[in-house]
Amino acid sequence: MSSYLSMSMVLPIFVFLIPLTFFLLIKQKKHYAQQKRLPPGPKRLPLMGNLHLLFNDLPQSVLEHLANQYGPLMFLQLGSRSTLVVSSAQMAIEVFKTHDLIFSGRPNLYCVNKLTYDSFSLSFSPYGEYWREVRKIVMLELLGPKRVQMFRSVRDEEVGVMIESITRNSEGLINLSEATLHLANNIVCRSAFGKKYDGPACDNSKSTIHELLDETRILLGNVFLSDYLPWMGWLNKLSGLEQRLDKCFKGLDNIYDKVIEEHRDPERPEPEHEDLVHVLLRVQNDPNQAIALTNDQMKGVIADMFIGGTDTTTSILVWIMAELIRNPVVLTKAQNEVRELIKNKGKVEESDLSHLMYLKCVIKEGFRLHPPVPLLIPRETTQTCTIEGYEIPAKTMVFVHAKMIGRDPKCWDNPNAFSPERFLDSSFDYKGNHYEFLPFGVGRRRCPGMNFAVQVVELALANLLYCFHWELPHGVKREDLDMKEAVGLTVQKKVHLCLAATPVYL
Repeated sequence: MSSYLSMSMVLPIFVFLIPLTFFLLIKQKKHYAQQKRLPPGPKRLPLMGNLHLLFNDLPQSVLEHLANQYGPLMFLQLGSRSTLVVSSAQMAIEVFKTHDLIFSGRPNLYCVNKLTYDSFSLSFSPYGEYWREVRKIVMLELLGPKRVQMFRSVRDEEVGVMIESITRNSEGLINLSEATLHLANNIVCRSAFGKKYDGPACDNSKSTIHELLDETRILLGNVFLSDYLPWMGWLNKLSGLEQRLDKCFKGLDNIYDKVIEEHRDPERPEPEHEDLVHVLLRVQNDPNQAIALTNDQMKGVIADMFIGGTDTTTSILVWIMAELIRNPVVLTKAQNEVRELIKNKGKVEESDLSHLMYLKCVIKEGFRLHPPVPLLIPRETTQTCTIEGYEIPAKTMVFVHAKMIGRDPKCWDNPNAFSPERFLDSSFDYKGNHYEFLPFGVGRRRCPGMNFAVQVVELALANLLYCFHWELPHGVKREDLDMKEAVGLTVQKKVHLCLAATPVYL
């Protein structure tokens, strides 16, 4: 009887296990087949995948090292998140010339969601109806050519303030990292909010707005484990990242609330020009708009200008000045061009910039070697597609390594050299039409603030070169200048750039 019972129990087990075994074998076979269709990449650990590699160095440096091993289309498994890295001009063409729409999504990231009010900014919002409507508002009302031209006097005044400050303090070393941060922040605040905001982040706060912006940049460049291992999100609290993010968000939110409240004050004097907040409030109250902007959506758009507009301008100005001081022949040539054109006029004006062709080449070369956001803002595939015979799954996060693309030896001679001459008589622009040069991105998701940023950079750099002789601190050699990058979505120079400035009286 007992043997009969045993056999009667074993038989159903076998009946169950045989199809289960076949199912698992088929699933495993499909998994291996899918892996064969994925682009090459490093071996993965269980659960972690390749996530541990990002903790070894700056993300852009880690991905550059890996891409040199596995190729310009590389697949990583970052925890539960499939990830693609595009790091050559040819692969950028393959991806964006044909599949830009599929690659126009944005990944759902914890820090970004927090700082942009659930991804309501133009830069980070998912591709869809909201993004299209906000982009239309931004391009027509905020960052179009007429609006950029409207704030010409603001740029001129603030560049003048920076030049005067450097002149007053020229007996000591000039911290150009701080000087350009003040310049960019003042221009952005006056254009976006109608006035400067350069004091405490909020009432009774020990942090200045500049410190708050620096913390924002660092947090956006950090790895939040909840983005890749959702079940380990509690580690964000143990590491202190979540507390820092909450504090940073509250500081920024207080600024936005204060600015919006001031603009709603009926006794506020009528401004000479509509600033960003005025425009957003007008749009919010317009019943004919396709979307009715909520306060959080307005703040999301404000965050784009306030955070992105300051960091990127500061970053590129400092990197260009660092490259110029390391390349004195280029520095002299750029200064001679500006001074021969301006002569003894006293300052460079925006109407002069169209004649400074070598200066424009210097700036393009700076953007090529040091794109402010070297990995661009990550994208996400909206559906499965095939690139170069490889199958890219839907919901794959995509990093475009703009820094590697700008140094692609297949596209650039002597790619690591600072040589503005390579842009003379070339048709390269910032619009993403040349896939070997993508400092502002490419396709639908390229940076909408491109024209505004370039105008500030050209005017500021032209006046810095016109008004001063620049030298390294006494005893520091050009080859010893520290060019390491700091942590952040926008990459600043890790060590502040401090130079000796001698005013030139023409």
